[in-house]
Amino acid sequence: MKAVAGMENTFIPPLENLAAQFRKLPGVGRKSSYRLAFAVLDFSEKDAKEFSDAILAAKQKITRCKICQNISDSEICPICADRKRNARQICVVEDPRDVAAIAKLGEYEGVFHVLGGLISPLEGKTPDKLTIKELLTRVNDLLADTSASHEKPEVILATNPSVEGDATAMYLARLIHPLGAKVTRLAYGIPVGGDLEYADDVTLARALSGRNEIR
Repeated sequence: MKAVAGMENTFIPPLENLAAQFRKLPGVGRKSSYRLAFAVLDFSEKDAKEFSDAILAAKQKITRCKICQNISDSEICPICADRKRNARQICVVEDPRDVAAIAKLGEYEGVFHVLGGLISPLEGKTPDKLTIKELLTRVNDLLADTSASHEKPEVILATNPSVEGDATAMYLARLIHPLGAKVTRLAYGIPVGGDLEYADDVTLARALSGRNEIR
């Protein structure tokens, strides 16, 4: 079914409502929302049900890992449950998409911590809105673990190289340094203002391997 240009205000309420729901997605404007709505109309009833069921299942079954705050369908995510990983090396990222971007490289053997955003007062993102408290608890637990190796825990600050990302990294460094853990920042192989999820594998790998300690 093909939409007619310029007829956005004449569509029937069910279609208008469907398009309005698509506009709640990031990056979807008015024209795109109608294209998506008409695409759904072309679905078979079976496909439409599978589409709606998938949305509900994702909302109902996906939760947060109680250790790293990454998305998971169980209490502890597969990465935190993997005993082969180095639990004394924590890579701190903004959101779950950044975990996927780094994990897919197959070169990082540590674990992660998802902040749930970056410090940005203008957007209402203050430190207390992020999972900073949980991160500090993890670091303190590692430092207090006398049964572990004498290797100093490392916290890799892998926030995006933006104003908010740098501010968040510096804020975290000031909190973690006094605890006694090593704090590093991803090297700037990633362009300033760029997002981890869009970085190519080579650039991301070089940035990870060339990280620098923040003093």
